[in-house]
This record gives sequence, C-alpha cells and structure tokens, in this order.
Amino acid sequence: MQVNVIRNAGLLWLGLMLFAGQVQAALTIQITEGVEGAQPIAIVPFANDQVISPLPYDLVSIVRNDLSRSGRFAPMPEKDLVARPHDGGTVRFSDWRLVNMDYLLVGRVKQRDAENYEVQFQLFDVFKGEQITGIRYPFVAADTRRMAHRISDIVYEKLTGQRGAFNTYIAYVTALTDANNKRRFRLNISDSDGFHEQNLLESGQPLMSPSWSPDGQQLAYVSFETKRPQVFVQNVFTGERKSVTDYPGLNSAPSWSPDGKRLALTLSKGGNPDIYLFELGSGRLSQLTKHPSIDTEPAWSPDGKSLVFTSDRGGRPQLYTLRLDGDKAAARPQRVTFEGRYNARGVFSPDGKQLAMVHGNRGHYRIAVMDVETGTLQVLTESRLDESPSFAPNGSMIIYATDRSNRGVLAAVSVDGRVHQRIEVQKGDVREPAWSPLSNRK
Repeated sequence: MQVNVIRNAGLLWLGLMLFAGQVQAALTIQITEGVEGAQPIAIVPFANDQVISPLPYDLVSIVRNDLSRSGRFAPMPEKDLVARPHDGGTVRFSDWRLVNMDYLLVGRVKQRDAENYEVQFQLFDVFKGEQITGIRYPFVAADTRRMAHRISDIVYEKLTGQRGAFNTYIAYVTALTDANNKRRFRLNISDSDGFHEQNLLESGQPLMSPSWSPDGQQLAYVSFETKRPQVFVQNVFTGERKSVTDYPGLNSAPSWSPDGKRLALTLSKGGNPDIYLFELGSGRLSQLTKHPSIDTEPAWSPDGKSLVFTSDRGGRPQLYTLRLDGDKAAARPQRVTFEGRYNARGVFSPDGKQLAMVHGNRGHYRIAVMDVETGTLQVLTESRLDESPSFAPNGSMIIYATDRSNRGVLAAVSVDGRVHQRIEVQKGDVREPAWSPLSNRK
C-alpha cells in the first residue's frame, strides 16, 4: 500500500496493487457531506419542441445531478417545482421568491433532423429578476451527456466565478478475479460522474500510476505485463500505445510536463531510485537527483519550472521541491514539509498555490493540503489509509483512493474540506485515480 512506497524499495510499486475483485459497473458517486447553506436553484425540465426521437439521456437530470454533486448547490426536487416555464417571458419571479429560490434554469430542446438537436437555456437571478446568461448550442444525440456537462460547467462558473469541471474524465485502475480465479487489472476512464466507463487496457499483471497529458488525449502509466515495470504512453481515444522507458530496474511514477514534451519519472537504472526527465520527442534522458535515499513520485508545478517529489533523505518520507533550468536541476532540493512523520505523493494545485499530499501521523494516512507560500497544513480527510490525491482541473476538489470495509474505493473532498464524496463500483476495488485536464473536450 501507499505507506510502504518509501519504506521498502523492493516493494516500491507492487505494494500499491495488492487488491482484487470483480468490476461490473461504472462508478457510483454519493455525496456524504455537502456545504452547509448550499445555494438553492430550481432546474425546470426543458421543453421538447418538435422532438420526434427522444434523447438517450435526460439532459436536465444530468445537470441537476452535476450541480448537486458539487455540494455547492441544492437543486429543488422536480416534484416541488412551483411552475414549469421554458423561457424568460413566462417566468414569474415572485413565485420563485416565495419558495426562497436563488436561481432558476429553464430551456428548450429542438430536433433538427434524425441525429441533430439544439438546446437553448437561460439562467436567472430570482431576487434580481434578471437573466445571468442565455446560450444556444447544437449537439448530436450521442453527445447528450457531454452537452449536459457543458451546461453544468457554464452554470457553475457563472454562479461561483470558478470554471466547472463536469465535462472531464477520470482515469483509474481496477482489479478483478476472472473465472479461473486469476487476478486481472484494468486501466479505465469514465466521465467525471462515473458514466461511460471505458476499458483502455487489461492485463494479468499490475497497472498503475496513470497520468494525463496536458491536452487530455494521452495517458502515461506503468505496466508489469512483461513481469517488470515499463512506462507506456497510450492515446485514450485511438488505443495506440508505445513503451517509452524500459530501463533495468524501476521504471515508475510518470508525470507529464505542462508543455506535454517531457515525462518526469523514477528510474533505478543507476542502482538507486532517482528522479529523471525523459524527452518524448528525442528519447533523451536527464538525471535530476543522485542520492543514496529513495527519490520518487515526481509531479510538476503548473509553470513547469519545478518539481515536487517524495524522498526519505531526511530519515523519513517527506516532500521536496526541485527548481529546474531546462532539463537540469537549478539548485539543491528543498524540503517543504515538516509537520508529521510522513508526507508523500505531493501534487500541485492547478494554480500552483497549494500542494495536496498523503499526510501520515500516528498510523493514519490522510489527504492534506499545504499552502505553498506559508507552509500551513490542513488535513481534509478522516480515513485510516488514503492515497493517490489528484486535483480536479479547476482546483475545487481532490479525488483520492481509500479503503472502506476492506475494499478499495475512490473518494473526493473539496479543498476546503467541506464537501465529501464517495465513489464506488458495485464489486471489487478501485485505485490510482487521475483527473483529466480542462482542455479535454471530445
């Protein structure tokens, strides 16, 4: 498990994957704690104008679930709607003020031909009686869910001032036991709400450490399919993949540079786990650290000018940052975590102002965030064994892996610790989550 990553070099990566199960369904997301005082919003079912062929999904239900799942909005139950207007001209704001609604979303869906549709929606400030935004989009039936997530993103951004992250993907690793009682591992992606699960790769050997390219088109990951670790890069839409590092010893923990041209990773080709840079175009390799300790789990800063990594060079696993000058280290690594006996798996927030990490103290390993400027640490979770934090691309949430009833599940927590979600499959275990970038728009 995560707690063994630094303590035992021989189990550096295998320990992360000691789980098994059967995966039969997409992820299910349950809000376990939301923001007190979430903003009330009424979302009226959109009118279907000249719609002959029903859409494959209920577009409005997806929007309602997205906003509710954020923990920051409290959509009115459909059965409680006081009216069902479809455009601003028929809205009576006084009716909605009486039931203390802050915002109102209405709209229409039109069918253009067999596959093409158009959605028009308006978002209103109820107490001001004013339109906040109104937009019209064409879409095809197969993209109903993605269009719904796009609407959710717009509403979220207009009302919070922060970009939405509903129209994104999550990558994760699952494990199952086949009919012959043999362990199988899968690299999957799904929409951010757990739907449209796709299996990118299945192997009888461990898969781990998925990392998204900045354009959201590729995943780097570690595979043991040849009975030893290799780093692969795979296009998530075409399935095309290639091995990019196959050096003796460890090839692990790949992390894409913000420009998409390099991978930071851990190699032990020199006999000890150290941090390297691998240039994808030329295949050129540069060594950044050289220390008798274990240096691992590199992650880039958003500006590409530094890395954070885990090292036990101080006696226990802690986070260090390393400034870069091109493909070389610009200075000695600087320790940045001092609170607690264990801090590992660091990752920068999208704005570079925070570091999320696994924070260990008194036998518990939890997700924490640290203010980069002040060093102030806040523990966000209360579980016993949390690992693999990954920021949502808008910086609002952190997805991570944890244990529940001796099963591996995913969970998410807001960066202020007030919103908590649990993300499960019906059976089996899930690990190693990674949230795609906002640029992913397919």
